[in-house]
Amino acid sequence: MEPIYIAGIAMTQFGRHMDRSLQHLAKEALDGALKDAGARHADIGTAYYAGITNGPLQGQHSISGQVVLSKIGIEGVPIFNLENACATGSSAINLAVQSLRAGTTDIALALGVEKMNVPDKSKAFALFETGWDVSQADETYARLVAMGEGIEVPAGTESDKPYSRFMAIYAAWCRWHMKSFGTTQRQIAAVCAKNHQHSVHNPWSQFRKSFTIDEVLAAPPITYPLTLPMCAPMTDGAAAAILCTEEGLSRIGADRPRCVRIAASVMRSFTHRREDEPQKHVSALAARQAYELAGLGPEDIDVAEVHDATAMGEILQVENLGLASLGQGGPCAERGDFSLGGRVPVNPSGGLESKGHPLGATGIGQLFELTTQLRGEAGARQVEGARVAIQENGGGLLGIEEAAVAVHILTR
Repeated sequence: MEPIYIAGIAMTQFGRHMDRSLQHLAKEALDGALKDAGARHADIGTAYYAGITNGPLQGQHSISGQVVLSKIGIEGVPIFNLENACATGSSAINLAVQSLRAGTTDIALALGVEKMNVPDKSKAFALFETGWDVSQADETYARLVAMGEGIEVPAGTESDKPYSRFMAIYAAWCRWHMKSFGTTQRQIAAVCAKNHQHSVHNPWSQFRKSFTIDEVLAAPPITYPLTLPMCAPMTDGAAAAILCTEEGLSRIGADRPRCVRIAASVMRSFTHRREDEPQKHVSALAARQAYELAGLGPEDIDVAEVHDATAMGEILQVENLGLASLGQGGPCAERGDFSLGGRVPVNPSGGLESKGHPLGATGIGQLFELTTQLRGEAGARQVEGARVAIQENGGGLLGIEEAAVAVHILTR
């Protein structure tokens, strides 16, 4: 297949941007990506706009990409509006790759932007209630929460404040893993502490506060075994990437040593697998497909960014990616395998728990971190000698797993 490259990529700081509009955030990301690539607005041949909250939170239910991009210099070219739950940004990247390989253009833009912090927080919480089959929401919730049965829940470990039902589902996945493999709350807290410690070195991160494992365990509870620092916050932000073919790189005169190759771009959807078939998890299937396309394996990975909407997500996904054997994600985290300086650093950005999770921008933000790592430009969070990176980004729920998952492998 024709090689595809990330020629330019940028992101805003993720966080609470109450005084900034969607287009203001999008402009910062787009201008940064264009500057990074040495490209102009007029060089873009196709654009993929990733935004979930534009309709329910800002009232722009249709043509949100055309509305936002036209205000920041992109018009006249094909613009596609995407929604694929938390995997929307990665879906934009995947479709940009496909358009480049199809020859419809030689330079494509993927841009994700969200403003999730709105005065009426109930609207934001209601948004998460649409990330599954709404006609069977209560039945789905009951089935997923039942996965966690068999683990005693200590008194005082349930928040008295409202939270998304997705957090209860993540807690159920925690408890399933605990009873199936012996994973402990302390191991989950070790993932969280590691990611918050990484975030201290990331200027783009929403939170930059270091936590110890004991501080994570002592933090306010959400629902057992999850505490507040283990969970991703509501986040505003934008990220953009300029993708090119070889011809596109030549057309803009890109700085080729800084261009990062997309060795594999894979999207998959859930299947109705059984609870006792974790090897058939959609992320595991996507990872195996990506490794085959790239001609690489888990042993070749130097650095990873995975979807940790809660700390448990990282444990599940490092196992799905083959970076730890089944049931060993927790012990590996606790002994430092996934910390900076460890065997395979995971989420050096701080992960979604710290960096933030602006849904449509999240996947592109992960790829910004990995591109920065492969360029050797990550500063104090740099993974020494990083040459191969993997990203996993999931969204929504169907069956007993994510509805959509993206896996990308990048190489220098």
